[in-house]
Amino acid sequence: MDTQKWIDAGYNLVVEYTPKIIAAILIWIIGNWLIGILSKIILKAMNKADYEVSLKLFLSNLIKWSLKIMLAIVVLGTVGIETTTFAAVIAAGGLAIGLALQGSLANFAGGVLILLLKPFKVGDWISAQGVDGSVKEISIFNTTIITFGNQEAIIPNGKLSNDNIINYTSQGIRRENLTFGIGYDDNIKEAKDILLNLINEQETVIKDEDKLPMIAVGELGDSSVNIILRYWAKNEDFWAIRWYTLEEGKARLEAAGISIPFPQRDVHHYNLEKFETSKKD
Repeated sequence: MDTQKWIDAGYNLVVEYTPKIIAAILIWIIGNWLIGILSKIILKAMNKADYEVSLKLFLSNLIKWSLKIMLAIVVLGTVGIETTTFAAVIAAGGLAIGLALQGSLANFAGGVLILLLKPFKVGDWISAQGVDGSVKEISIFNTTIITFGNQEAIIPNGKLSNDNIINYTSQGIRRENLTFGIGYDDNIKEAKDILLNLINEQETVIKDEDKLPMIAVGELGDSSVNIILRYWAKNEDFWAIRWYTLEEGKARLEAAGISIPFPQRDVHHYNLEKFETSKKD
């Protein structure tokens, strides 16, 4: 009697769960096939959008495993296993991990934003977080910059994405603003002609109609008349032009008898004894 009861119970279980198990297996197979196709489509779209390699790998893996977890939950539900508690455990675990890794998650989010929005790319010369240098590597959590002195600076992406960034490379050209101080007794027009001729002589200075070099009196300073010289140059020519213009500009101004004054201050001396005598009278 007991044997027959167990046989009947087993038969009922087979009848009840066999269709569910078959359906779960089919769902798993078809789901994995669809996930594979979807992953290829997403990867192709990211390749077309020219995403960074590290971001493409990370996003493709994140999407694939997220879909597989969802598929596993659907399969378990098809078999008849209660998935509400399972989903709640996953959510609670995710919350706990998020609280424990707040800083890392901020850096991760910053890295995703940088790789998506592309405020700079590898090889660009940028200024950020008090560091100037060439971008060597952009990873998910931090960015590596090689400074002018060949030091390696590693900056967390969380801070980098939430602060000001100056990209000196992105436009391809740069504008310089040099200041030369001359004495108040010197000839302003002569000094301007000397400096403007100097900059126009250099072939690497850009002389397009909307980017012509210009010169003007920028300020009447305490000790000097400050003349500003502005010009455009390609990034690769920028520093060579600047260094040559500063050195040659000083030499030509001095050769023309135009002084480059030091800071000066007028000091007035009073005769204290005379002051006290006049006060008594």
